[in-house]
Amino acid sequence: MFHKELEDYTGRLLEVDRFRDYCPNGLQVEGSRPVRKIATGVTASLSFLEKARDCGADAVFVHHGYFWKNEDPRIRGIKKNRIGLLVESGMSLFAYHLPLDAHPELGNNAQLGMKLGFSIDSRFADQGIAMLGKAWDPAPAGEFAERISKTLSRKVELFGENSKMIRKIAWCSGAAQGYLLEAAALGADAYLSGEISEQTFHEANESGTVYLCAGHHATERYGIKALGEHLAQTFGLAHEYIETDNPI
Repeated sequence: MFHKELEDYTGRLLEVDRFRDYCPNGLQVEGSRPVRKIATGVTASLSFLEKARDCGADAVFVHHGYFWKNEDPRIRGIKKNRIGLLVESGMSLFAYHLPLDAHPELGNNAQLGMKLGFSIDSRFADQGIAMLGKAWDPAPAGEFAERISKTLSRKVELFGENSKMIRKIAWCSGAAQGYLLEAAALGADAYLSGEISEQTFHEANESGTVYLCAGHHATERYGIKALGEHLAQTFGLAHEYIETDNPI
């Protein structure tokens, strides 16, 4: 399997060209080996790359890759160690950020909604990456958060009225707490995302929309795994999803 064929297909699938992003999407580091096995994971950390190398992956696909806008371009320190491992092993690195968040079937938000049993009725926020729908079984916010905690194997922090009934739900994976007020304006009883900022506490209490903080990593595991399964099936590749512990 050649790198360009994989990149061209995935780029069309995720509609990469329509997104304004903070990093390059697609093949970020070209390896020396033909691709027969891929490994997927949330972030191209050193520990993830080591596990991918050890499991015999020829290429890795991640949500969080390298070369972010305004970062230091020099290859030194952490970046040197990561890229050095890729070059030495011959593995290729493919990364897809906002296009993977937004895809209507394989994306982080679509997969998260399916995992949690939410209907997907509409989209909102920047470039349409956030989703709005209905809860599978309305419940008070406290009970609702407990259910999600069990499903994601990660404690969900609740901000707002613990007893509020959650029927209409909005969500966006990762660091998308800034869309809380937009979700409130759309009538959401609760908004779920991965991180929290100082102002999020006040916005949840004053808007009346409960905020559920479910973890950046925990909310972004499912899209990249679904993409890997899709590529493996499409091209007859071996695939392994690698989970790396991250409580954030």
